[in-house]
Amino acid sequence: MTDSFHRNPSQPFQAAKAGLAPEEVDRLLLQLRRKEGSWVEWGQACQKLQQSGLGPQKIFEDTGFEPIQQNQVIVGAQVYQTLLKLDAPEPVQEHFGRKGSDILYEMRVLSEDDRLSTAALVVERGLDFDEAREVVKAFKELTYLKQQPEGFAELPGDALAWQCWRSARQQADLQSRSRLIAKGLRFAQTPEARAQLEKLLMDFTVVAPKSAPRMPVYRIDSDEEEPRLLAVAGQLPMPVAALRAVPLIESEGPFGMVRFSGEGAWVALPNWQVLRNAEDPIALLALPEQLPAALPDDRPESVMLVIDRADRTWRDDAFFAVADGDENLAFEWFDAEPERSLLGKLILVLRPKKGLDQDYAKELWQVDE
Repeated sequence: MTDSFHRNPSQPFQAAKAGLAPEEVDRLLLQLRRKEGSWVEWGQACQKLQQSGLGPQKIFEDTGFEPIQQNQVIVGAQVYQTLLKLDAPEPVQEHFGRKGSDILYEMRVLSEDDRLSTAALVVERGLDFDEAREVVKAFKELTYLKQQPEGFAELPGDALAWQCWRSARQQADLQSRSRLIAKGLRFAQTPEARAQLEKLLMDFTVVAPKSAPRMPVYRIDSDEEEPRLLAVAGQLPMPVAALRAVPLIESEGPFGMVRFSGEGAWVALPNWQVLRNAEDPIALLALPEQLPAALPDDRPESVMLVIDRADRTWRDDAFFAVADGDENLAFEWFDAEPERSLLGKLILVLRPKKGLDQDYAKELWQVDE
């Protein structure tokens, strides 16, 4: 059986190191390969195998479970365990014990109590994956608010109903407005939320939505603006050895970054006013599609973002750095003060200088031609 999984010689040592016998590793791999048991058991098996030292790619080769699927069932099984711990109603336990790992995976960003109420709503209303994901997103955003919206409770259904209510008030088109009201009434869980939506059936006032600000985009236009980072050897009088000790600095990329030990890098930028006003500016690279708003054109070029970590006071005319559900860095615009922590204000989106290829432009005779 060991040969059937083509395990390399290091695997038994890794399994033993994690307290998992080689025979148990074989049993779990066979279970996944044959898809025996429930999806919850698959998630638990994938987690045990990964903890034993087997990488997701190796598990995929031996079982057919792709790494992304492994992650889904592992996280989904963990969320399912929180439902059991909180004594979820029997219909909820039974429903998610059979299916719904994708929905439970989406609920990972919610607190344990919020997971329970959301799972109950999914089962009660028979929501599909897209509807459940929409509810989770709305519920998470509701918990970020500093002040609870009037007439809407901190419940998953009311959260989506509130978003429908807010969007409906911004719609001048009666057909679109009616669809949003109907959708909100479908999800509302409290009489107060339903009453707020029903008021819109008679009140046709259109509330103009707040628009996200423009991205603070700059571009270096001339060679004189393009910075050059230099090493400082010291101050005279100084020994020759100090001069020789200075490492060679080689810049890379369109922004002239200079790397030092590890993953860090330095970059020199023109001392524009926006940077002079910043108290704690930090730079990072991104692609345009990773930004919270579109740039003036669709150039497929890397951009450099600068955030001021010291500026964490909310305003509706700026974008801010936050942590997303997976604790990764993200950028968002908030039209109302959020409850979540702000990590810094986005003060600059820098595009590389247009022009000739840098290496090509070093040869003056080539430029002259």
